[in-house]
Amino acid sequence: MNKSLSIFEIAKRCLECSDPKEKVFLTHFYVRKWNDGLLSNESDSVVEKMPSPGRPEKPELVPPSKVAKRPMHTEEGRQALVHAICHIEFNAINLAWDAIYRFRDMPESYYTDWLKVADEEAYHFSLLRERLNDLGCDYGDYEAHNGLWEMACKTDHDVMVRMALVPRVLEARGLDVTPAMMNKLRQAKDLATLSILEVILRDEIGHVAVGSQWFKYVCEQRGLNPESTFMDLLQEYMRGFVKGPFYEEARLQAGFSKNELEMLKIQAGKI
Repeated sequence: MNKSLSIFEIAKRCLECSDPKEKVFLTHFYVRKWNDGLLSNESDSVVEKMPSPGRPEKPELVPPSKVAKRPMHTEEGRQALVHAICHIEFNAINLAWDAIYRFRDMPESYYTDWLKVADEEAYHFSLLRERLNDLGCDYGDYEAHNGLWEMACKTDHDVMVRMALVPRVLEARGLDVTPAMMNKLRQAKDLATLSILEVILRDEIGHVAVGSQWFKYVCEQRGLNPESTFMDLLQEYMRGFVKGPFYEEARLQAGFSKNELEMLKIQAGKI
């Protein structure tokens, strides 16, 4: 393989891949190639809109309100929980590749960061799919929603908006809700799933931190204040809505400022 192979063409190939197992394999494979210096970040290709990335026929996608909720103390409830998180991680692989494919002319370290995110999301997906198999089902057996990718489409025009609203809002929400899920798994004595969520929580703090870092970088390049710009984007795209409570320690580790957290808590208190 020569270095004329572009990471942008690779990203498109991975995005369009519909088989989850192959998407995971390609992700790990090309991350290694990038780390070995065998891929370039140059391309003359045109960035295309992508209303939907490659995905299997199942799970069936339904509105978030239609995704069934089941009690955690039942085996079916744990299956549904693991399936929901598995679907999030599958989407997260696509989101990481899209952050690479769509936004050109960023520093080389930007692509290194998002390739690492893609690699870890693929690993998380594999862990969760294996756990689903242990629980007697597979990815696609339950319905799921498409909220993450819908936000990707809304933010596909501007890297600053993407970094603000996908890692720092949707993925950061995962930091907030994961500890409660972990407590329920402890109560259900599902230590196998709990151990996977511990890995995911640790890594997701880093993923949100990547979003924070590059959001602030673009704000600096444009002469914008990151804190006020973030709140303005929340208002413009989400009507100011970010649900609390917030896992403050994790968000601070992930690049949120204390002032941002205070503003988020004030905003959440008005809802």
